Amino acid sequence: MDKTVVAIVDKQALFRVGVRHALSQQADFEVFDSAPNENTMALIEANSPNVLLLDIDYPSLRGLDLARKIALHYPTTKVIMLTSNPDDKQLFEIIKTGAVAYLDKSITAEELTETIRQVSSGEYPINDSVLVRPKVAEHVLRQFQSMHGNNGKTMETIVAPLTSRETQILNYIAEGNSNKQIAYILEISEQTIKNHVSNILRKLNANDRAHAVVLAIRHGWISAEELQDSGLAVDNN
Repeated sequence: MDKTVVAIVDKQALFRVGVRHALSQQADFEVFDSAPNENTMALIEANSPNVLLLDIDYPSLRGLDLARKIALHYPTTKVIMLTSNPDDKQLFEIIKTGAVAYLDKSITAEELTETIRQVSSGEYPINDSVLVRPKVAEHVLRQFQSMHGNNGKTMETIVAPLTSRETQILNYIAEGNSNKQIAYILEISEQTIKNHVSNILRKLNANDRAHAVVLAIRHGWISAEELQDSGLAVDNN
């Protein structure tokens, strides 16, 4: 049985030990932890965790910056932000990092375990968090309307499961670019692009790149103009 590799990055040693102990009781989890430091990215590179529990106060809200870097460089690692009573502004910032969920540190071991399993199976609990926070939902709606002209869309279609980087890559795909061309444009490795594309197909339940573009346009996550300009000339390489 493949195990879900879970990493815990938090400045509080006692908290890390407690969470690690609780999660280690699960036969399908492999858990390691670390204090936040300059080696955190190298640790993720070496261990390739499926899920990362990240302290938002890492330190002085630097956890948000780290979450953005992880979404950019390690798209297969899903970030769950840990915080205490986040206000609407903080939740909106968490959403923009591409995190798949946020949890209050008072959560029970059972709730934490369930959330990790949801995330591992491809779910995005953070979307539910948005829909029950009217002010955050309105803020997200305004931003997506500004970016994509999505007037009149419901929040269910506005809140895309894609990160900003994945949306960017999907736009390049719609323009007919290959993985190699996109890697050159964004100045990142072709393997990273392939990882992003795999995530896009999985998240959208798409059969191929062309199908992903059609689904994204249908939901208003990218503009239909890219499809018209490219003739859906997507390349699977």
